[in-house]
Amino acid sequence: MKIFNRDLEPRISSVLFKDKMVIILGPRQSGKTTLAKKIINKHGQRGAYYDCQLADIRACFMLGKPSALLPLTQDKKIVVFDEAQTIQNIGTILKVFHDTYPGAQIIATGSSSFDLANKIKEPMTGRAFEFMLLPLSLPEIASAYPGMSESDLLAVMRFGSYPAVVAAETVDEKLFAIKNIATNYLYKDVFVFEDIRNPKVFEDLLKMLALQIGSTVSVNELAQALGVTRTTVNRYLRLLEQSFIVKRVYSFSNNPRNEIKKGFKVFFLDVGVRNALVDIVSPMDARTDKGAIFENFFVAERMKKGALEIFPPEIMFWRTRSGVEIDMIEKNGREIFAYECKWKEAVAAPRPFKTAYPQARFECVTAENILAHFAKK
Repeated sequence: MKIFNRDLEPRISSVLFKDKMVIILGPRQSGKTTLAKKIINKHGQRGAYYDCQLADIRACFMLGKPSALLPLTQDKKIVVFDEAQTIQNIGTILKVFHDTYPGAQIIATGSSSFDLANKIKEPMTGRAFEFMLLPLSLPEIASAYPGMSESDLLAVMRFGSYPAVVAAETVDEKLFAIKNIATNYLYKDVFVFEDIRNPKVFEDLLKMLALQIGSTVSVNELAQALGVTRTTVNRYLRLLEQSFIVKRVYSFSNNPRNEIKKGFKVFFLDVGVRNALVDIVSPMDARTDKGAIFENFFVAERMKKGALEIFPPEIMFWRTRSGVEIDMIEKNGREIFAYECKWKEAVAAPRPFKTAYPQARFECVTAENILAHFAKK
């Protein structure tokens, strides 16, 4: 099995053994288990790995009885609790254990937000360093496969960047891998922890979102098309975000009267999952939606880059009431970076944007220069 070097590893290693837990969140199959094992393997017999999906491991997690975890941590320097979100009240249990029995460095991984399992918020506030591991970034893939060609890049934009998909050597193997992820893994936590009374509506919503990447989403229109309430649509959107399947991106405005101040777009954290819901068969250069896919791909890559930073920049989009727009805005403190995504030909910054935000930096990213874009940043 191919092991990828993850840019997040040195960040995690730098905070170990500082009297805080480490939480690694991210979608299923994004490489959390592999990364956690790689970290603890450096400590030999003093490292331990436990899969929280196993019954005998789950039995050690008892609310109000922190001592039940001691058999798993005694004489260990570093311990991994994998898929920890499957334990009900996991945040509270780990908090009490950490406060009662300090010692071993605990790393807990979760393929959904711990809030989804806890039903309560902030049980570990101030007691943990939290990290996000998303599917492979373009620089991580390029590091593993030096000399990436245009066809390699097109394959990533078609099949996505989950490690198992990238490592697959044939088209059929890639198709099997992304189908398995998109249909068997990603929704698992939602259906376990939440009462989804109509799974078909949930899946239909996901397909509708997949068809609207790059476009402003209307909750009203989604609700009417699905025959459900706005409350149900908003709840499902929240669950999709908590399971790291999609991300809502809101409009940017410093309140000029002609700018749209409300509205949001929905982007998939992996374009392969999006394509599996719409069309995974057609090659990229023959697709009519390649521009939208490229935009989603770029936004997801910037999110991966932001996940490595202590204070990730805020990601938004910009649009005027007359329809002038910029695909992505990154706001980092007072700095504003604007990015336009074009499949082939580069364009200049729209004049209304330059007038409203003369201090902003603008870059047009194309399929030809995207590798260089991430190589220099």
